[in-house]
Amino acid sequence: MTIASDYADAREVQRLILEEIDQAGFDHDTQFGIKLALEEAIINAIKHGNKLNKKKQVHVEWRVTPEMVEIMIEDEGPGFDRRSVPDPTHDGNLEKLTGRGILLIESYMSDVQWSKGGRRVRLVKKNPRTTRGAKSA
Repeated sequence: MTIASDYADAREVQRLILEEIDQAGFDHDTQFGIKLALEEAIINAIKHGNKLNKKKQVHVEWRVTPEMVEIMIEDEGPGFDRRSVPDPTHDGNLEKLTGRGILLIESYMSDVQWSKGGRRVRLVKKNPRTTRGAKSA
């Protein structure tokens, strides 16, 4: 799905994805974490990537199964280097009012990968209901 750099469009795509996640049987706490990470990632794409330019678009792809959710979000901005983003948990950053979105995304998701020069993020969340007790190879 491709949306304009508009928060109303972002809410609609979030609604669609979260509806599928609920239908796939993810528990309430996991849905909350996915919702928070998804909202942060889309807002970052609109605000920081596309600089609120409504002529630029945000591309969102997703796949939901009972075992996992995979969401890709890509903006048309200049990108960024993930390693250059200050750690909001360091002493000098604790009282800053911004800079926690990436930390939240990476905390709530099972796996987060940045690509295309920081313009694309891949979010993966495994369903704890289906992975509990599963043995890894």
